[in-house]
Amino acid sequence: MDLKFTVGGRISKPVAEVFEAVVNPDQLSEFFTTGGARGRIVPGAEVTWDFHDFPGATPVLVQEVVTNEKIVLQWEADGDPGTWTTVTITFKALEDGRTYVRISEYGWPETDTGLKSCLGNCEGWTGMLCAMKVWLEHGIKLRDGFYK
Repeated sequence: MDLKFTVGGRISKPVAEVFEAVVNPDQLSEFFTTGGARGRIVPGAEVTWDFHDFPGATPVLVQEVVTNEKIVLQWEADGDPGTWTTVTITFKALEDGRTYVRISEYGWPETDTGLKSCLGNCEGWTGMLCAMKVWLEHGIKLRDGFYK
């Protein structure tokens, strides 16, 4: 059993705008990190993300950034101290002006705790894509009050 997932969706904004919404902590805090994000996503950085549903600053290690194309991150698996998963976010400009965002994550141990953490993160990244879409396209903060 290889614990991994991929989710994706289309956002009706140009790729540069969608990419900036993820790498810019002020923008990311508007639709994803309900407790705030600190630090711009740049290669080699350690940024922190805080979520109302998982209080406390979560360290996120930035492994790779290709502007408007790809971000690779690592963070500790929930419930598995010392185990780090790898998150790859890709951005593809579509012919109609929209952007296709794809998020993959892998690296959990093949345990019940690893499976629970994997499924939880799949839910979280799916929610992030939905929240990013409505925030960028309509200015709605979908996660506002959702967890707290």
